[in-house]
Order: sequence, then structure tokens, then C-alpha cells
Amino acid sequence: MNITLESQNTISEGDQILLWFEDEVTYLVQVEPGRKLGIHKGKPLNLIELAGKSYGSWLELEHGRALLLRPTVDDLMMKVKRESGIIYPKDAAVILMKLGIRSGSRVIEIGTGSGSLTMALASQVAPSGKVYTYDVREDFQKIAEFNLKRANLLPHTEFFLRSGNEKFHQTEVDAIISDVPEPWREVHAIASSLKDGGRVAALNPTYNQVEQASEAFQQAGFIMVEAMEILVRGILARRGRTRPEQRMIGHTEFILFAVKPQLSSNKLNNEEGS
Repeated sequence: MNITLESQNTISEGDQILLWFEDEVTYLVQVEPGRKLGIHKGKPLNLIELAGKSYGSWLELEHGRALLLRPTVDDLMMKVKRESGIIYPKDAAVILMKLGIRSGSRVIEIGTGSGSLTMALASQVAPSGKVYTYDVREDFQKIAEFNLKRANLLPHTEFFLRSGNEKFHQTEVDAIISDVPEPWREVHAIASSLKDGGRVAALNPTYNQVEQASEAFQQAGFIMVEAMEILVRGILARRGRTRPEQRMIGHTEFILFAVKPQLSSNKLNNEEGS
């Protein structure tokens, strides 16, 4: 059966919609029967009535209108249900590019949290890759599982509980991302599971942490060690009055990147015993 462009753009039951209002207020909703959404521009919306409408179309309301948009990964990440801090899209985008994560990649994530970065990773490795995400807290992973399921990315993700600095279940993975307070304690486990030529990113908020992580990876034989901070400042683009926005997403994380070359068994054994 041929799928037309029109049918691909038609909203169906179970689909996600980003409702955008002209006052810049947005809602992320899922089209489900029996669900209503309270809005600030009129009576509550019966969400199942959005089925059959098209993405990109306007929805007329009592006190305004809303645009029905297909949510991007950026939208999904910023609107996750959360009990912890999240990785912002500005950092996730650079991580994906620097680590070379693509469709089919196998990736380990240390520190699931609320699953915002997990979503970005899963969307990138789909449909044939896999994200193996580890956390010490089962309650965080339940929240992340909810977020991944809502984004239709759960099939590309596997969750694991892990305490201490235990070895990972997977080996020869393409990339590893660490979002834990002491990544230098994870170096041996990372080296054991990362394929030769694989890449790693370690996220930390302070100079002292990224400095210690850098030293640990270099001592373990990793190369191309570099750290950076991603700052994003919006611009109010208006004729004759263009200027930077007063608020910006400033410091969130320092990101350390490194590459694993082929390491000798003696090197790995020494690191394990240190």
C-alpha cells in the first residue's frame, strides 16, 4: 500500500502534538480517547478530536488559535517528566556529533536520570541501534521509561540498574556517555566495554571534576582528550532594534571528550588495580 504525503502528515490516535499558541505558550500532548487538556485560551480540549487533523494546521479556539506541530527531539527533551536535572539539547547535539553516533550505533549511557539525553541518543541510533542506559536509582529509570515510551523511542533502549563501578554487560560498543559525579572512577569499566577507536564523553558541572576526569583518561591511555562548554544566547531579531536576549541558557555542563586507541592488556590491568 502506498502511503501518501498527506496521510503521513495526518494526526492519528497515539500521536504526539506540540500545541503552539501565538503568545509563545506550548503544550506537549498525546492524542488519546478520554483525555482532556486544560488550556489558557478557552475550554478544555478533547484530545481525541485532534485525530484526523493535519500537522501544520491551525486549531481555532474560544480566545485564540493554536498551531498543531509534530514535536522535535528538542521539544520532547525540554518537556520530559523529571525528578532530576536534564541534559539540554545544546549539549546533546554536540555530543551526538562529536561521538559520531548514527543509525545502528550501540551506545552505553551512565546515568539515565530523567531520560532527556537517552531520548536524543535513541532517536539517533534508530532503527537498528541500541542505547544501553544505566542508573543506580530505579525510580529515575521508571520516569525515563515513561518519557521514552511517550516519545515512541522505548524499543531502541534497554535499562539496567548498576551500583558502584561495576563492569557493563555490553562490550565493543561504539560510544559511551558518562553523566555521573566521579567519571574518573569509571575509566576502567569504560575502557573494557568501548571498542578500539570508540569515543567517550564525560559531563561534569565544575572545573575540578572535569580536570580530574581529563587526567584519569589520559593516564589510562585515551587520546584526543579535550573539554568544552556550550553556551547559547538568543537574539531578538527586529528591524532597527536587534539585540541579544536578556536571558540565556548559560553554563550547564563541561563536556570532556576522548578516544580509546588499542590499549595493551597490561595497561588495562594496571588501571583496574589502581
